[in-house]
Amino acid sequence: MKDVVLSAEETAAINVWSSDSQSLVREMLGKYPEKRSAVMPLLYVSMIENGYVTNEGMKTVSILTGLTAAQVQSVASFYSMYKREELGDYLISVCTSISCFLRGADDVLAAIEDESNVPDGETGDEGKFSVEHIECNGACGGAPVVLVNYEMIEGVTPDKGRELVKWLRDGGPDVVNTEEMQQLFGGERAFDWGVKELEGAILPIPAFGPYGSARGDS
Repeated sequence: MKDVVLSAEETAAINVWSSDSQSLVREMLGKYPEKRSAVMPLLYVSMIENGYVTNEGMKTVSILTGLTAAQVQSVASFYSMYKREELGDYLISVCTSISCFLRGADDVLAAIEDESNVPDGETGDEGKFSVEHIECNGACGGAPVVLVNYEMIEGVTPDKGRELVKWLRDGGPDVVNTEEMQQLFGGERAFDWGVKELEGAILPIPAFGPYGSARGDS
């Protein structure tokens, strides 16, 4: 990883961010031969800092990468994992593509909407839940699939979807882990998982240790 020296403009742009986020910025920029190549990880850092991709966050990323604000916005608006509105603590995503649909995903989504009192595509007023339907998550053999902060659960039924919402609401876990949730709320899986996943998500952002969005639950 190369050493990164930020310009005065770049330093000023990230001074409003936390020291952890500033360290992540330097780390990410040091991993790429060209700064513009770091646009996607830097957008995740901006989400960690602000909770979602704000206009100010996109402007900061444009300064750091040398891209125009429009170019950064085009990336943030193309990929659905970059959220541009504030999310709840738990982002519950229900796959409604063909395999999941045929296995009752619409009923699972309806149960989750009802139990959380949050309609599809919205965030509840209390800031606990965001609910959405998504396209294929690549686990068709384990349909229907539900994700919580991008941690996957296979073979979810409407009743288990309700139990999941109650568990999140009442327990408020700091870490959501796919292994634990599969055991509690899952059913048939696409295949036997090989390596046990010890880390989970601490934010409604994909869990990834180098971004600081993952943590063990012990």
